[in-house]
Amino acid sequence: MNMIKTEPYIPTEIKADPVSANRTKISIYPFESGYAITLAHPIRRLLLSSSVGYAPTALKIQGVLHEFDSIRGIVEDVSHFISNLKNIRFLIKDKTLDSVQLQYDFKGPMVLNANELANDVVEIVNPDAYLATINENADISFSLIIQKGIGYVPSEHIRGKIAEDYIPLDAYFTPVKKAVYEIENVLVEDNPNYEKIIFDIETDGQIDPLTAFKEAVAIMHKQMSIFGIDLSATSSSTKNIAENSGELKTLMIKIDTLNLSARCFNCLDRSGLKYVGELVIMSENELKNIKNMGKKSYDEIADKLYELGYPVGGEIAEDILQLLNRKLAKIKNNQ
Repeated sequence: MNMIKTEPYIPTEIKADPVSANRTKISIYPFESGYAITLAHPIRRLLLSSSVGYAPTALKIQGVLHEFDSIRGIVEDVSHFISNLKNIRFLIKDKTLDSVQLQYDFKGPMVLNANELANDVVEIVNPDAYLATINENADISFSLIIQKGIGYVPSEHIRGKIAEDYIPLDAYFTPVKKAVYEIENVLVEDNPNYEKIIFDIETDGQIDPLTAFKEAVAIMHKQMSIFGIDLSATSSSTKNIAENSGELKTLMIKIDTLNLSARCFNCLDRSGLKYVGELVIMSENELKNIKNMGKKSYDEIADKLYELGYPVGGEIAEDILQLLNRKLAKIKNNQ
């Protein structure tokens, strides 16, 4: 005879298995059937969108006026220098600081790698990353602003918050490179329908995977605390809460702020695609079938969407999807 339950089973097991220095598999079980996916998907989304990291947000190079300029005696022009700089992962040593300003001076000839940027204020997580080549009898002086943040912030949102002589940079804060999960069945008291979540989390080294996981769960707890309020005491509607969410703002980021290659951007622009959300709601086949979309362009878009926390073919919460579609429809109707 089947037992009649009065409450769902509470998971009792959690195990972390390090795969490498920056990669860990975390198993949690057993869950009632259907509960695993209910919890796994939002935790994964929070890992990709809400993990705290550090990134350069502004750059000033002596003798340089704008990002399309060149640097005397340096092999790379400013745009390539910035591109290389974005690949360097910083870590502010004083955890009480949200931002720091750094000054660097280098003389050639030398190959300038990321390890040369480490000092008493910041650590460099990937010291072997390449930055620039300085020719003989040349030098470079530049200032950097490193900030703490979450997710992705385009340069246009940074421009008005820094000094005019600085170049604003697109900031990729998230330290989580990969967050995926699998759900397996496990046996509990002769019942094979219980479930196990296995997270596979990889970071860039700014934070270890287990800490990132714990912080994502803590954020979910804080988000869920809204449901403990007295609904009769507030007039805020679900619609207003959702419209003000960071997720919708990310989906409405303009494609022309993503620093895509000219060929990739022109392909999207000719197809009338203007916003990240329009790409996110497309399937893999729909993206690949965009006119003039080559493999390199597709891979570039897929990588960019992954950085924003929206891998191709991923899911969007139904309420956010509805708001996104209404927002896009309203924009097109006003054009």
